[in-house]
Parts: sequence; C-alpha cells; structure tokens
Amino acid sequence: MSQEFKRKQQQFGIIDIQFYCPKYYVDQTELETHDKASKGKYTIGLGQKNMAFVKDNEDINSICLTVLDKILTRNKVSPLQVGRLEVGTETFIDKSKSIKTHLMELFRASGNFDIEGVTTSNACYGGTNALLNSLNWMHSDYYDGRYAIVIMGDIAIYSKGNARPTGGCGSIAILLGPNAPIEIEKIRSTY
Repeated sequence: MSQEFKRKQQQFGIIDIQFYCPKYYVDQTELETHDKASKGKYTIGLGQKNMAFVKDNEDINSICLTVLDKILTRNKVSPLQVGRLEVGTETFIDKSKSIKTHLMELFRASGNFDIEGVTTSNACYGGTNALLNSLNWMHSDYYDGRYAIVIMGDIAIYSKGNARPTGGCGSIAILLGPNAPIEIEKIRSTY
C-alpha cells in the first residue's frame, strides 16, 4: 500500500482539549443588579454565572501561551512533534503582530521553526476556521505526520448595554492527530 494511500485513509481528530480561564470574574447576578436588569436575565436567560477578566499582568498573548503550554505538558508532546499551530481570535493588543508569532516563543528552544499556520481574526468563526484549516492540512499532501494544535482565545469587553454580559475571556487549545479518541469526519460543510 502506498504512503499516499495510507495517509488518505487515516482518520484524524481531537486527542486532547485544554482550557484556561483567569481566576478573576464578575458574578453575573451582581452585574444584573448593577445594570438594573431583571433578575435572571443574564444567569437564566443567557446561562451565565460569571464573566472572567484579566488583570494587568495578563493579555491575549499570555492566556494563549498558558493554554498552549498546558496541552504540550499534559500530553508530553515535544515542540519538535508539532507541524501546525493555528490561532482563531478577534482580540489583538495592537494589531501589529499575530498571536501565533508570540506563541512561537515556546518552540524557540527546541529549534522548531518549521510550523505552518496563521492567526485568523474573526469574531465567532475564527476558532472554527483554525480547526478546519488544521484538519485540511492533515488531509493534504503537505501533512508530514506531526501534530496540529489549534488555539482559540478572546478577551471580549463590551460597553454598557445588551452585549456587556456576553463578554469575558478564556482560551482553549486542541491537540489534533491521527488515531484520536474523537474522530472528526473529513466530510463537512460551513454555513
């Protein structure tokens, strides 16, 4: 059986997911009171309990670095075993440098500078796009057998009004590879 045929028959999916949320938060019942919203509007209506926020020693880059380090450490993945790093977000510090560029600091000591991927800036779809791009890479002729890691992170801060209770922050890392416990079908669609 040819190497190309084996690759195309291989199933890829999610090996592990790690989540990071800062320990600082606003209780949504207190925000309901502060905003003079009806009791339960945010907690029952939106299903929110707390709204996380970062302090001055964290930003979008640091929370994404934290979750990337967590997934590498938990799965004992060497930085040399990673071939794609894709980020989905709508949060940037000054829009002059991608988050992926900052995350590459974790790969510097290993000497792995050959990692494909980009930072996709898009509100709700950025993380999904990063996931689908990584899966497409794994199914392509360019896949070299290494892991893909998808990072999704945001710090959403909204002005006073209806959108404010939907704010907050956190980051997620998804480790993708072959023979994963959660397989993702190759056939999919986007609407």
